[in-house]
Amino acid sequence: MCLSQNSKTAGWAQVHDPGMDLHLTAPFTLDTWDAVADPAPAEPDAPPTGRVVLAKTYRGDDLSGSATGHALTTRGEAGASYVAQERIAGTLAGRRGSFVLEHGASMGEGVETVQWARVVAGSATAALAGLTGTGTVAHELLTLDVVLPD
Repeated sequence: MCLSQNSKTAGWAQVHDPGMDLHLTAPFTLDTWDAVADPAPAEPDAPPTGRVVLAKTYRGDDLSGSATGHALTTRGEAGASYVAQERIAGTLAGRRGSFVLEHGASMGEGVETVQWARVVAGSATAALAGLTGTGTVAHELLTLDVVLPD
């Protein structure tokens, strides 16, 4: 997105700068998953929650690099959920830089499984600055539709 001055109103307006659209699938390996259980809840039937330090290696055609991050988890008798942020540094479509990916999922008996991922706005650096995108993380595969600015 860029700013453009409107000569008729002498004001500034946001104009979408389309850039390059890319659909990527990037397999990854989970190198580290160090989980720390939160203290036991006061209520005995309350589901446990935890914190995780993670590290990944991405080896896709369009995305290769490494990631470090954190996740929060919970698991009950009839469902589970997580939310995570990871900083990915490497090469995306031939451009070097980094960005933060936020993702999560929730599932349970009688409810639809929900999975999502998105590039944190303003988090991309170097040749990836301005990157936007949404998708999913599932079964050691990141699927992301991104826009790389020109």
